[in-house]
Amino acid sequence: MNSLHNFSARRLSGAQQSLSDFAGKVVLVVNVASKCGLTPQYAGLEALYRDLKSKGLEVLGFPCNQFAGQEPGSEAEIAEFCSLTYSVSFPMFGKVDVNGPSTDPLYVWLKSERANEDGSSDVSWNFAKFLVGRDGKVIGRFSPGAEPESLREIIESELAR
Repeated sequence: MNSLHNFSARRLSGAQQSLSDFAGKVVLVVNVASKCGLTPQYAGLEALYRDLKSKGLEVLGFPCNQFAGQEPGSEAEIAEFCSLTYSVSFPMFGKVDVNGPSTDPLYVWLKSERANEDGSSDVSWNFAKFLVGRDGKVIGRFSPGAEPESLREIIESELAR
């Protein structure tokens, strides 16, 4: 599989969604967690989404409990937390593993397309970000500490293409 558009994923609601639904959009894929020091990034992700959705940005959140058990809740609890705490309106998907033997196929592909700055492929923590162009190809990978707002310029540049 050589494009984001070749994958599907299960939404928090349980429904399967083809990621081809996002063809022609610039997509920011983020592994998220509700009980992490970086959790306030939800606010920045939501702000980017609201500001740039009409120009073609999609943010896709993938909860992950692999880092210090910081996403322990059920999918219903995650949905409620995101809605009540950060008014998240971008698409949220079911829990996934981003590393190890049970890595979700989407993350196997994302990591194979773009390594970390140090050359490793594993996701290092919650809120790692992959930026995917309108053609479904990975164009950037950003560390968990990269604030969503710091990505605005590169996202707007991609949206203008």
